[in-house]
Amino acid sequence: MKKLLLETSFSKIYMVSVVIISLLIIGGYFSYAMFTVSKEKNNAVSIVTGNLTYKLEIDGQEGTTLTVPANSSKEFIVTLSNPNNRKARFNFYYEGNLPEGVDTGYIESDGYNATPKEIGVNLEKSETAGSNNTYIIRLDNITDEEVTINLGVEVGLDYNDLSLPENGHLFRKLKTTGPVKEVIEDDIMNRLNYEDDEQTFITGEDPRNYIWYSGKLWRAVSTDPSDNTVKLVTQWDISSLPYSNSNSSLSAAYETSYLKEWLNDTSVDGFLGNLRNPDDFIVTNSVWDATPTGNTLGDITRPNGTSTVTNAVGTLNTYEYQSSYHGTDYIKSYLNNGLFWTTLTPIGNSSTAWIVGTTGQLHSSLDLSTLNVSVRPSINLKSSVEIVDGKGTAEDPYRLEGDNDTNLSGTLLNTRYSGEYIRFGTGENSLYQIVSHENGSGTKITSASPLKENGTFKTTIFGNNTNYSTSTTIGSFLNNDYLNANNGYLSNEQINMIEDNTTWYLGTVSSNGEKNYKLAKYTDSNMSSTVSNTTTAKVGLLRLGELMAGQFERYQANDSSFPGLVNEYWLLTKYTNQWNNDWLWVPDKYGTLSFVPPSTIYGIKPALNLKSNVVITGGTGTKEDPFTIELQ
Repeated sequence: MKKLLLETSFSKIYMVSVVIISLLIIGGYFSYAMFTVSKEKNNAVSIVTGNLTYKLEIDGQEGTTLTVPANSSKEFIVTLSNPNNRKARFNFYYEGNLPEGVDTGYIESDGYNATPKEIGVNLEKSETAGSNNTYIIRLDNITDEEVTINLGVEVGLDYNDLSLPENGHLFRKLKTTGPVKEVIEDDIMNRLNYEDDEQTFITGEDPRNYIWYSGKLWRAVSTDPSDNTVKLVTQWDISSLPYSNSNSSLSAAYETSYLKEWLNDTSVDGFLGNLRNPDDFIVTNSVWDATPTGNTLGDITRPNGTSTVTNAVGTLNTYEYQSSYHGTDYIKSYLNNGLFWTTLTPIGNSSTAWIVGTTGQLHSSLDLSTLNVSVRPSINLKSSVEIVDGKGTAEDPYRLEGDNDTNLSGTLLNTRYSGEYIRFGTGENSLYQIVSHENGSGTKITSASPLKENGTFKTTIFGNNTNYSTSTTIGSFLNNDYLNANNGYLSNEQINMIEDNTTWYLGTVSSNGEKNYKLAKYTDSNMSSTVSNTTTAKVGLLRLGELMAGQFERYQANDSSFPGLVNEYWLLTKYTNQWNNDWLWVPDKYGTLSFVPPSTIYGIKPALNLKSNVVITGGTGTKEDPFTIELQ
């Protein structure tokens, strides 16, 4: 039996027993840890010292018996409140021999782990008058080994005066389900908030604000107290495309841009058209403030609303980005994903827009007519949307009611959503993502990252010209070597899941004419007909502006020595420059778009259509738990 002893220097002792048991469940054995909380009068677990109350809660339950899986981590949440006019000392410590592999420590109010200064003493803090800080005591890797742990608390004013003020408290409940705004704001790791009159921003380096919705990983950026909505932005760059065709009417630069058009395109080719039931989840008449500013980070004030756009989908402006890290070291901001991405905000009265770079700083871009941007879409969740599962971490993001499918075995893959992950391929190339359902009955997928070979990215020239076919260098590889199970990219079973003939659109988006992303597939921006330049092949590539044609890993982490996790890769879409040279568009490793001759060497990100009778056999579609599939 594990025993957790909570005591104070005033000899008031309450016992919390942690009992590890094994439960016999029909069909197998499952090991669980049972926490039994001993309590005294009024069914409360608390210690009152003077007027300071200590309250113990585990998993949001007070004075109860609960079971949790063995080999897990437990958190005891502590709020240190000192409304007195003098400093108070709070000393927390543990005593006892822990099982091998169990770590005990604190997550302090600034988000960092604090290492114990010596055995038996974990943390000693001197809280100033009026302070109200929160800490988390963690026990990691709890096992069924018998052990006794004593967790102690000593409190004093000015290190000698034990007369403490009223309403002091230690333990508080952590809300894990309910309206998104309430759960996000209640989470202990999201407490470093910055507020203005209109929004409350989540700040810090790695708050627990990850949300999974419609096949994509999002970060909660802010909440709106006026309507209880929550603003999200995708964690990664979903796609890349030209920003605009001209620089006329700067005040309406975003409003008339291809970027805005793509974000709110309800067809299979746009972002909004591939979201799950958007009317149920998002505010479709959200207001996006694209007012220009000439100020840099640290000096940006809330825009005055002289240039706003009302749409379902937008992206962040510079004020929102700045407010997410209320400090000066933006490389540590949780919104810095190590890639370039664009904001809504034009730069002063110039014909450029602010973009965020790999170090988290703002950069002035090229003219809007020559800006080829990576996109991180943003939405506002309705106040009625609720969190029903998850911990808010990247590995276990919050899940939303209505988007938390758990038993999908036997479900057709063609009913699922863009961005969801699939276990497809073999070895180091065994993770793919859904792109869309472009051909109606099937499911278009692409590898989650460019192909690798023995740990490094495989590269090739495109060919002798810019027209993709099974006879070009890259097309020949994808429709021969890649489709040969002996080469280790796919199994025979997976090859049989692929449609034999898919039409691939070879449109041109050039510097000499309109740069609308739609021209990669259609003859004009009205999508009146598809381009005549096409090819038929079993395996192809993504085109410019297509979903998943962006970087889904960071180029570098928070220091420049971190190895790159992405690689440039070929697209199908042609680019004609001012000298009428035919080149091809390429998403580079920073997340932006380039255009290069077909003789250049770049990575390979295959795209293909799975047959309509492919069904899901397991998984939930996240990166950590991708779908497994088979032919029906």
